[in-house]
Amino acid sequence: MFVPTARRSLLVSAALLAVAVAPRAQAANMSYEAAVSDALTVAAQRADLSVMRVAGQSMLPYFSDDAVIVVKKIDAARLRVGMIAVYVNRFGEKVAHRVIAPREGGWQVKGYNNDAADSTVVNSSNLLGIVYATFHSAGRAAVTVASASHPAVETVYAAPAK
Repeated sequence: MFVPTARRSLLVSAALLAVAVAPRAQAANMSYEAAVSDALTVAAQRADLSVMRVAGQSMLPYFSDDAVIVVKKIDAARLRVGMIAVYVNRFGEKVAHRVIAPREGGWQVKGYNNDAADSTVVNSSNLLGIVYATFHSAGRAAVTVASASHPAVETVYAAPAK
């Protein structure tokens, strides 16, 4: 069977891409370093994206300790119920929790596994962005040193409500 050159080239490209991506398809097998690398590759595509490491369990099963998230800056007026907001709480901690309801002065947020909503309302003065992408990892090694191939990233908490 004859396959036109352009189509054959497309099929070969698709097959190579599938092979290249396959080793990282299983989240549990991805190293923390690979998760950071992939997240930085995504974030490098747009000026409104940044990368953060998650610490905590309040957002399980969506992400947990050592997941790496790509955060997209947005205007607080664009927040909607169900989005995962990344914001600075009243204690100065960066937190990633789900938007659950509009409130006077902003939005109420809560971790999926928390019994109570956070005490800080999310608004334009404390919103850093929303979770744009998540890269799950098998966790960091006991000692992680930042390098050119594995830079340190900021930490955001997925923790009990404060």
